[in-house]
Amino acid sequence: MVLAPGAERMSVGSLLRARDREDSSRVGFVELFFDLVFVFAITQLSHVLLAHPTPFGALQTALLLAAVWWVWIYTSWVTNWLDPERVPVQACLFALMLAGLVMSASLPRAFEDRGSAFAIAYVAMQVGRTLFMLWCVRGASLAMRRNFQRILAWMLVSAVFWLTGAQAEGAARFAWWSVALALEFVAPILLFRVPGLGRSSTADWDVDGNHMAERCGLFVIIGLGESLLVTGATFAELVWRPDVVAAFVVAVLGSIAMWWVYFDSGAKRAHHRIAHSNDPGRIARIAYTYLHLPIVAGIIVSAVGDEMVLAHPGHADGPAIAAIIGGPALYLLGNALFKWVTNDRRLPPLSHMAGLALLSALVVPATMHLFGALALATAVLAVLALVAVWEHVSIHRAIPRPTHAGAPTH
Repeated sequence: MVLAPGAERMSVGSLLRARDREDSSRVGFVELFFDLVFVFAITQLSHVLLAHPTPFGALQTALLLAAVWWVWIYTSWVTNWLDPERVPVQACLFALMLAGLVMSASLPRAFEDRGSAFAIAYVAMQVGRTLFMLWCVRGASLAMRRNFQRILAWMLVSAVFWLTGAQAEGAARFAWWSVALALEFVAPILLFRVPGLGRSSTADWDVDGNHMAERCGLFVIIGLGESLLVTGATFAELVWRPDVVAAFVVAVLGSIAMWWVYFDSGAKRAHHRIAHSNDPGRIARIAYTYLHLPIVAGIIVSAVGDEMVLAHPGHADGPAIAAIIGGPALYLLGNALFKWVTNDRRLPPLSHMAGLALLSALVVPATMHLFGALALATAVLAVLALVAVWEHVSIHRAIPRPTHAGAPTH
């Protein structure tokens, strides 16, 4: 017997979303509540980078950010399948929130005396959520059960490296955790291949494109919101001199420009692409699972740069220059790749590539201290605004206009 679309899901149990309803892709309130933990996590990561503005400190922060993102995006994949209105699913998310708060609180000292707390909380979230998902799909198709069995195998292997690294110190801990994270990052690329269990296929990941696109867009909002919080909190504690006020305005306008770059067209077009794709799992894997990480990283580094400009608007040292230019550069790079793979472009958007070139051109005069932090931040803002306006104009010019009322041009 061949089941109608969604019938197998409903026969499995009420914990899975029914894809045949109009509101089946709606983001649940419990998912938004869960996201609040990651507002805290991103704030913590900004403080970690600000407290350790060295190359090794940046690498440590990058590893912690990747781990935080990996927990969140895996949970988003799971809630794409599960019905957030069901009590067991909500209980799972509440348990993940508790572990996530422990993980987030451990971030500033994860490479010091709270490594064990961070690693245990992280492993508990990754392994515990996968076990819960296996219970939820116990009556589903063999392909779906095998998929989460393979994921569990990968998570258990990486857990060994996370927990072992927690017992090490300094560079050794970083090395152990880097291996653990590398295993988890390569797993989806290898389709979670496991000896004896085979491998998954992107067809097994029949995600709801509307839900996935909205979830990742909301995380970008979380990052931009955290940037505004950092800017506002720092500005409130300073003496409001003219240069400080100007730095505050530039920081806020920079966040607005970053919002514009992502949401004006890119997010909508990608949303349409994944929602109408014959293989949404493939798009979700590359465009949302991987390529949103540099976007989020760019927002966090930019927030650190804004705080440095507010604190010292007249001077920019090496770490400040790296943050002021590097944050927007990461953000533009992530957006360029995201839009490239979701819009059938032969090349990344020209506007974004031009923006990256202009940001690169600022590095030499900045390192020669030809202008201070505020002037550099203003120049970076001009680049972001140029990219946003350029893309907006080019896309709207490409949209066919109706020849007369009610008669669109084809």
